[in-house]
Amino acid sequence: MTGVQITSFRQLLAMALCAVLPALVTTAIAQASPGAGKAYMLTVDDAIGPATRDFIVRGIEQAETERAELVILRLNTPGGLDASMRDIISKIIDSSVPVATWVAPPGSRAASAGTYMLYASHVAAMAPSTNLGAATPVQIGGGGGGQQPATPIERARDAFDGESEGTETASNAPETADNASDATADKQSEAPERAAGDASSRKAINDAVAYIKGLANRHGRNAEWAERAVREAVSLTASEALERNVIDVVAETLPDLLGAMDGREIRMKEGTVILATTDLETVEIEPDWRTELLAIITNPTLAYILLMIGIYGLILEGYNPGALVPGVIGGICLLLALYAFQILPVNYAGLALMALGLALIAVELFVPSFGILGIGGVIAVTFGSVILFDSGVPGLEMNTGLVAAMGLGSALIFGAIVWLAARAMRKPRLGGREALTGEHAEAISDFSDGAGRVHLQGEDWRAKSSHPVARGDKVRIVDMEDEGFVLDVEPIDSSGSAR
Repeated sequence: MTGVQITSFRQLLAMALCAVLPALVTTAIAQASPGAGKAYMLTVDDAIGPATRDFIVRGIEQAETERAELVILRLNTPGGLDASMRDIISKIIDSSVPVATWVAPPGSRAASAGTYMLYASHVAAMAPSTNLGAATPVQIGGGGGGQQPATPIERARDAFDGESEGTETASNAPETADNASDATADKQSEAPERAAGDASSRKAINDAVAYIKGLANRHGRNAEWAERAVREAVSLTASEALERNVIDVVAETLPDLLGAMDGREIRMKEGTVILATTDLETVEIEPDWRTELLAIITNPTLAYILLMIGIYGLILEGYNPGALVPGVIGGICLLLALYAFQILPVNYAGLALMALGLALIAVELFVPSFGILGIGGVIAVTFGSVILFDSGVPGLEMNTGLVAAMGLGSALIFGAIVWLAARAMRKPRLGGREALTGEHAEAISDFSDGAGRVHLQGEDWRAKSSHPVARGDKVRIVDMEDEGFVLDVEPIDSSGSAR
């Protein structure tokens, strides 16, 4: 080759590499980042519980692993468990992928726990005709957030505070209408905090206030309204929330949401990030079998049914050892129920009452208590079922109809046991002298000195007779001696009459 040809070849090779190399690099980047240019959407349309927590946390982790550009949490919830909510919020804060919580479609809500999740998200969005708020915490196992009777110490403290405030106002402020209105406003603003109830309720509310205000300050949202949502359980519509800087965006459709977020600067764990969302491809992440199973067994009503099936199954296995089916089914159901109770807000006093009641019903079969144990068992099962789950947690209420049905069922079972026992007592005795008198037997030996042996109902008995009896003769049982179980017999002919 000449020098000119070599130079031309090198130029052609360089041009080919320049044309192919960008495509190769783009393909390699796309293969290394399967989620690049995509927004992953998680839809939650239920109470915030263990199953929801597992679904959201694993969805965000999948988006991080596949290097997605955005996670959209489409939310419609009445609230839920505090522990599950805090796990979700911790994952949102620590996420390397921006998370936008969008209350949609129209008619949805982000009440209670959903309000906290909105405040924690990098972008808070709502569709028109949606609402948020009512974030007052509800204590599990009684108490609640309502007003409770004050103790004598609390009443004395409040009276002392009121006298001090009244003296200071009278001595330092002139009696004007403006001052009176200001004082009234101050008292109204302090009223929710003073009406918080007992110490445990105040602690729960103050902790929730500090938590949601910290989330609001992190993303520059309205912290004052967040405090009111916790203390006073106030709510807002989507348009009102946007006006008061509670949320960032109002969008009715997904394209509207992506367009409204484009170019927005958000705060991430590593620093500030500017979103580019207009050309993102949306990928819906569906719940897998694990999430579906967890959602089923952590439903309070189903967990309660599993518990009852498990206990009754073991009781039936105890009555009929070796039946196997009741024991196997009961054991599986009981273990599933105990797993659900481990992660649900269970009142263990109610669980103990139910166990005691079912034990009393079972013992009634073996102890002659004239129905006292059974009646006490039915009462214990019913009251234990009522207080088993706290009814104040949104979306995790117990079905009262089911509780009534279970109580009625336990009463019917106990009634059936008592009826069967009474009927058995009224029946004539089926054993002893009364049962054997008049029965026919066969002599299996010659009677010597009036004594021999007979075969009766598959058993051999000693017998005596005042008449001669030979082997193979048919005899009738006349009586039985109380000592020694010796039968008194008489021979009969083929027609059945005595000889």
